[in-house]
Amino acid sequence: MNTNFSQHHTESLRSRFGLRVGARLSAGTHELPHDVRERLRAARERALAQRRQPVTQRVARPSWAAVRQGATLTLGAGDNGAGFWGRLASAALMLVLVAGLVAIDVVQDNDRATEVAELDAALLTDDLPPEAYADPGFLQFIKSDLGRTSSTLSQ
Repeated sequence: MNTNFSQHHTESLRSRFGLRVGARLSAGTHELPHDVRERLRAARERALAQRRQPVTQRVARPSWAAVRQGATLTLGAGDNGAGFWGRLASAALMLVLVAGLVAIDVVQDNDRATEVAELDAALLTDDLPPEAYADPGFLQFIKSDLGRTSSTLSQ
């Protein structure tokens, strides 16, 4: 109810200011030519007609809202939603994200396959006793040995 009083008070102040400005403007119109006075009168009537039209006020709504659900906090789209273009943009971004994740998975699979192929090639070309294959630290030894041999070969 306090906001209603403040809006009413603000409206009455605006009206009084408008009346004072109108009276001040009207005071000097007697010396003006007739055609100028008629144009001013027509402009005042147009201004009053626009003033009488109801002004639609937009209610500010948050575009994003945080909603607490138990122990979790969820970010939602507020009351107005995103509309068609917002949803289309969101879907496009999700598609790009999924494509990026698939690309990362493919690259990692290729890296793993290359590593296994190098290890197999080293095992097949090297002369090792059969007991070496049963040793738990053998795989680490081969990986470290492959790293040293590839770095010495590149120099």
